Amino acid sequence: MPAPSASSSIPKTPTERRAQLRFVLMTVAAAASMLLTASLGFWQLRRADEKLAYQAQLDARAALPALDGASLLQPMNEAERSSLQHRQVVLRGEWLPQYSVYLDNRQMQARPGFYVLTPLRLAGSVAPGQPQTVLVQRGWAPRNFEDRLALPQVQTPGGTVQLQGRVAGQPARLLELQTSAAQPGVSRIRQNLDTDAYAQETGLPLAALTVVQTGPASEGLLRDWPVVGSGVEKHYGYAFQWFGLCSLIAILYVWFQIVRRVLRRRSHPGAAAR
Repeated sequence: MPAPSASSSIPKTPTERRAQLRFVLMTVAAAASMLLTASLGFWQLRRADEKLAYQAQLDARAALPALDGASLLQPMNEAERSSLQHRQVVLRGEWLPQYSVYLDNRQMQARPGFYVLTPLRLAGSVAPGQPQTVLVQRGWAPRNFEDRLALPQVQTPGGTVQLQGRVAGQPARLLELQTSAAQPGVSRIRQNLDTDAYAQETGLPLAALTVVQTGPASEGLLRDWPVVGSGVEKHYGYAFQWFGLCSLIAILYVWFQIVRRVLRRRSHPGAAAR
């Protein structure tokens, strides 16, 4: 049986034990940090894949034949409403301009203004108790900075009109301190609009979905709507940052805990564990 070496029988000094404990703690901390940052990077990649699948679904819906207005008037549950969003639609009916509302603090082409919403009573007959009116997000108009209560000049054609658009849900909401839009008799300028409260206020039975009118500018309104996108680039950017941080931790660990130890031992053979 071989005799133990002299170095193995020498007890470790307090300095050596502290150095060994520090090495173990730094190794555990580095491994945990690398595991966490790598996991966050892969999570961002999974989120990107989900967004790509969602974008493909939106593109497929947009490529389907356009719906008619009657498709929006049918009773439907939440899943059916969700399946119709972003579909192309052609509406034919008569504007109800007396019920128009103007959503404030909306931007288009980097300019502040209003989103103009007007209900459209669809042409044709409907079954008793079925709504016949669709709320249309018609476009954007600039605000008057000299008179903040002045309404923009918007032309609303009379008689029967036909328009193209895409199916949408509730109008996009902005942060507000109080929800006065649901109170009857308030200004036509609103910060946000809840369609259920608006239907009660006006007495108009509305379709469950709204329509965003598309096409070139007309009637004093721009329609350069934000592109409905997946935002996948953001997740790729976050993933790159997390993987970069993981790599940086690995590089720093290797340098300070391994390379510098080896260099120190070679320079000072008597201080092996420092």
